[in-house]
Amino acid sequence: MAAFNFTPSDPSTFILIGIPGLEAAHVLISIPLSMFYIIGLLGNFMVLFVVLKEQTLHKPMYLLLSLLAVTEISTSTSIVPKALCIFWFNLKGITVGGCLTQMFFLHAGSMMHSAVLMTMALDRYVAICNPLRYATILTNARIAKLGLVALVRAVLFTLPLPLLLSRQPFCANRIIPHTYCEHMAVAKMSCGDIAVNRMYGLMMALVTWSDLTLIALSYGLIIRAVLRISSKKTHQKALNTCTAHICVMLTSYPLFLFSTLAHRFGQGITPHVHIIFANLFFLIPPMLNPIIYGVKSKELCDKVVKYT
Repeated sequence: MAAFNFTPSDPSTFILIGIPGLEAAHVLISIPLSMFYIIGLLGNFMVLFVVLKEQTLHKPMYLLLSLLAVTEISTSTSIVPKALCIFWFNLKGITVGGCLTQMFFLHAGSMMHSAVLMTMALDRYVAICNPLRYATILTNARIAKLGLVALVRAVLFTLPLPLLLSRQPFCANRIIPHTYCEHMAVAKMSCGDIAVNRMYGLMMALVTWSDLTLIALSYGLIIRAVLRISSKKTHQKALNTCTAHICVMLTSYPLFLFSTLAHRFGQGITPHVHIIFANLFFLIPPMLNPIIYGVKSKELCDKVVKYT
């Protein structure tokens, strides 16, 4: 175990201390953490398997659901294994390169996740507001192109984060009060000027906020279109097609908004509350989203039951 006893003075490592103030409860906290992670993995891998296996599910909505599953697997896997190493084995050391790599995959996955949710809102908008042209507007090939654009956007926007930090001189105290290498938590370890890092981090947050704004605009147009429908049966059917996506957003964005606002403006919030919510943001949506779509989509549910 001596090989794992990194010290803050080691110039090649950072020390992730987990949840400050709750070190004694790390093992207890790891129980729901690992359960959420395993349930999320099983659910999302099941969705991927069923959608890829069944030709009848090769439709825009299910392809987007597969993209969502991939982003949720990648983001949760980028933080949970290291967090469990901290909680179970007290392995708190992480190399600078490992920290920056984790940061890249974490933030790129989050931005990709936001782009997929925005595309899903577009899918629902076209399905309700322009149903006769839905099959020609949102083809599988177009969904693949939109997914590729979302991936390129996530990589291009996220890549400067680790590159900017790799040029920073870090102080002797390299203790990060977190379970993973969050951008600003690492930037605060620098002895240099981090104004550019702060501005770029804010810009990335604004990109995600712009996605949320476009989602809200899409649903505003959807609600306007639904209110113009005279038939109550059609009215109800149109709203039901959006229920699953709305539930997915309600599992994702409230935790994201709390985590973002608490990090920048919540000086009165205790660190362990902020860190717990930051971890839940990467665990609750991956666990619940496959369940939500499984319940709301009879077609998907039937195929999952078939293979199970």
